[in-house]
Amino acid sequence: VQLQASGGGLVQAGGSLRLSCSASGAEFTINAMGWYRQAPGKERELVAILSSEGNTKYSDSVKGRFTISGDIAKNTVYLQMNSLKPEDTAVYYCNAVDFRSHWGQGTQVTVSS
Repeated sequence: VQLQASGGGLVQAGGSLRLSCSASGAEFTINAMGWYRQAPGKERELVAILSSEGNTKYSDSVKGRFTISGDIAKNTVYLQMNSLKPEDTAVYYCNAVDFRSHWGQGTQVTVSS
C-alpha cells in the first residue's frame, strides 16, 4: 500500500490547515485510516483515526480542534486542523490498516507563535 499525504505547511497560531491522504495499491480491504504525528525528540503519537464503519477516535490534545473525515472505501482520509497551537508542530503521518499497518512519508506542519 502506498500512502500519499499532502497539505502540510507553515501557519500562525490560531490558523487552520487541512491534510489529505490517499492510499493506492491495496491488495486487501483497508479497515481504518488515520493520522499520527511525531515532534522532534518525541515518540510518534496518535492524532485521529477513522474506521470503515465511520467511527472516530481522537487524541485528547486535539479534541474539539481537529476533525477527521474521508471515505475508507475509497481509501481517502482528511484531517481538518483548526485553532492550531505551536505544540501541534510535528511531522504528520498518514496510516492505513488492512491486516497490517502501512505508513506514508509524512508531511511537516509548523505552527508559529
